[in-house]
Amino acid sequence: MKTKQTDLSASQSSYLAARKKERRLVLFFRIAVLVLFLVLWEWTAGEGIIDSFIFSSPSKILTCFLSMAADKSIFPHLSVTLYETIVSFLLVTGISILAAVLLWFSRKLSAVLEPYLVVLNSLPKSALAPLLIVWLGADRTTIIVAGMSVAVFGSIMTLYTCFTGTDKNKLKLIYTLHGTSLHALTKVVLPSAVPAIISNMKVNIGLCLVGVIIGEFLAAREGLGYLIIYSSQVFKMDWLLMSIILLCIMAMVLYAVIGLLERLCRKVL
Repeated sequence: MKTKQTDLSASQSSYLAARKKERRLVLFFRIAVLVLFLVLWEWTAGEGIIDSFIFSSPSKILTCFLSMAADKSIFPHLSVTLYETIVSFLLVTGISILAAVLLWFSRKLSAVLEPYLVVLNSLPKSALAPLLIVWLGADRTTIIVAGMSVAVFGSIMTLYTCFTGTDKNKLKLIYTLHGTSLHALTKVVLPSAVPAIISNMKVNIGLCLVGVIIGEFLAAREGLGYLIIYSSQVFKMDWLLMSIILLCIMAMVLYAVIGLLERLCRKVL
């Protein structure tokens, strides 16, 4: 028996070591691809293979960022975009869960509203932005609503589908024990939907950022979206590419935060 346990332990250790080595290898190649891309970009721009005025270069972008960080002109744009994205994301998450719960409680209501949700989700959200400006004005509220409009309808449909896919046997047990729909929701539906809610949040954080940038393109005087539009109009390509890179970094950080929340939920559940 001890020999079997020792063998099992050795095989487990070997498997874990192999997985750890694989993760390190993947991380190494990810970093290598990024470094190679930056080196090639810098080299081709320096040698004149590509036009450095149009395509800029990593060194110019870094210098531009350090210059704007030194005079603190970049931080208001970063903070505005981050604030609008987080607010729209939190509103989308809350509204989506609440709407999905209401649709789950009333199948008739869901049957009536489902085609409208499908149509609104399929509508190009960039087409709504000019209308939102007319209705709400060119201010921060419009941008937050634009961010919400990209994600909220699809999020409601996804969560409602998840709620209706709950294990029927568990629901039958609740009702057999004379439980109510509220008991079924709080004891079965919502707990079983937590992984789907977290996964939906991962998608929504990126979609909200996209919607916010669309809104800032049209209705902002600050923010990374405004900086992109302004720099393209005055041909400051260093600013434009720096803003795009900052958006990529922001998206990665926000996604990582949701991933951390997911791991915490897994430990709790």
